Amino acid sequence: MGDPGEPPEGVPEGGSGSEDEYRSVVFDESFVRAARITELSAEERLGGAPQAVRHKLGGRMFGTLPRQALTLLLLIVLAFGAAVYFGVTAPQRDAGGAGGAQLTAELTVLTPASGGVPAADPSSPFASLAAATGFADGSAGLGLPAARTATAHFSQAQVSAAVDTVSRYLTASELAPAVLVQGQTAAVRALLAPDEQGQFDQSLTAPVDDQHHSATGWMVRFDPMKIGLATDTVKVAGSVKVAELDPGTLEVTTDHTLVYALRPAGAATNGPVSLYTVRRELRFDLGITDIANGQVHVVDSAQQAGPSACGAAQAEYLQPLPVGPVGPAVGPPPAVNPADHAQPAWQSCAVMTAPSG
Repeated sequence: MGDPGEPPEGVPEGGSGSEDEYRSVVFDESFVRAARITELSAEERLGGAPQAVRHKLGGRMFGTLPRQALTLLLLIVLAFGAAVYFGVTAPQRDAGGAGGAQLTAELTVLTPASGGVPAADPSSPFASLAAATGFADGSAGLGLPAARTATAHFSQAQVSAAVDTVSRYLTASELAPAVLVQGQTAAVRALLAPDEQGQFDQSLTAPVDDQHHSATGWMVRFDPMKIGLATDTVKVAGSVKVAELDPGTLEVTTDHTLVYALRPAGAATNGPVSLYTVRRELRFDLGITDIANGQVHVVDSAQQAGPSACGAAQAEYLQPLPVGPVGPAVGPPPAVNPADHAQPAWQSCAVMTAPSG
């Protein structure tokens, strides 16, 4: 180690070394620059400065660091701060979901044309259905596409998975007796994407006909205290279509007519049976994440349902009219055939005609 009295950069050239009697009191420029404090100028002292010396900027650690190291440290701190800032403020996006979807639902009530609600044969309740309408039992009538081809941005496997998920939703929401007349809803909720489950829950806890929070917009359901099934079989006719809405979303549209055989809750097996018809048009959006998770976004629900009274509240449960005579229809609503898929389903109240070919 050097002598403590030596300047930081060594003995200046030309110095007299240890023989120089002023060696301990003479300092070169490098020694002065390395000092932690510096004496005030005469002008500063005359100005009334409270101290005779000032400390140079920079603590012990930073004062001894090379300028390149300080610059590098500053750059690291700035980069880290920028990363934190942009990480917090950048908008969050769902890379694979259909995000932002919200169900919009509309129900057209179909009232009897005249006379009242006819009784069906308890032993063969669907005998009156016209064969030309192509009804089948349950999921066999869903009309799923046989050829599930790939789209521009979705593989054949993804398209097939999306159709299968929609099929499960349809089965749970319009064919399962537990949902239809037993008040259960968990199977339907489980097939919804997480960002729609809150809207679904609100539709159950506080159903209202506001086009967004009706329980009957999500599923076909009847009040278990009033309605029972005469048979678990549901007659179904319709179709399912698939299209690519955008590079990240598949759109699946379904259009079905469903016929239920109903009787009053708790009625004997020989009690009166009536047919209740629902035409249900649904639009589903499925992103990559939805397809992988086996869930859907239900975007639109348009339904025609009857026979019901036009003024009946049907946000919580569909309200079939019982077998027997009914009063005249309110106003002059147009006649509607719920099996005629050439006509739009989005209406308000209409007179029901029997499903026909």
